[in-house]
Amino acid sequence: MGTTQLESVPEPKYWHLKTVLSEALDSEFTVGEILPNERDLAARFGVARATLRQALEQLELEGRLQRRRGVGTTVAPPRVGVAVGTEQHAWPGAAGDVWQAVDCALAAAPAAVAAALETGPEEAVHTVRRSRVSHGQPVAAELLYVPAFSVPDLSAIDAPSGPARARAVLRELQRLELEGQESSVELGSARADDAKELDRLPGAPVLVVTTRYLAAGRIAAYSVATYRADTCRLTFGDSGNVEIHQDPERQAS
Repeated sequence: MGTTQLESVPEPKYWHLKTVLSEALDSEFTVGEILPNERDLAARFGVARATLRQALEQLELEGRLQRRRGVGTTVAPPRVGVAVGTEQHAWPGAAGDVWQAVDCALAAAPAAVAAALETGPEEAVHTVRRSRVSHGQPVAAELLYVPAFSVPDLSAIDAPSGPARARAVLRELQRLELEGQESSVELGSARADDAKELDRLPGAPVLVVTTRYLAAGRIAAYSVATYRADTCRLTFGDSGNVEIHQDPERQAS
């Protein structure tokens, strides 16, 4: 493997380096392989380490690289396609669902969630925590809020707590006739709890997908799923409907 020197180009040096690095990832490295350290990479491409870091950060944002605590910088697996807006509605936990139930708790929902569910601030809500894994790495975390009225036959004796109770809540949801679901997507930053679960640093870019599930003329469940922006891409279903909402305050600024 010879030394590659960058030629003079009108675009920023780190951007050109990103392209060169991307080509090297395709031809010389495999998924999960650890990259050489920054000093060696900077020497190979004849750039300052600050320029190298900019290129690596851009590749991480684009999902080509992953920085893992205690491991280093590795080649990322292909992004996971996240279906949004599909007309084939299904309850969470239905056949083919790739999410894994982690835990469940019964308590009053946060104010924003209570407003989304159109329930009272003190009304009990089952909070089901689920995770999604790809190539052995966590790519998404979900909090699914289910009002007690949506699962009236849930037995605390059969499923007292933990993953068993989470699965019981999901089973009870299947008893309802799903009338529709509405999803929205926005770019956000990982909070401390999300970052820990997704093996990211706090503040890392994430995609937040919120979904309202409708049954019996009301909102029967509300999901907030946080996806790693560096490993996930969004795919849209047959409906192709995409709504764009602008924040008036941001638009005016």
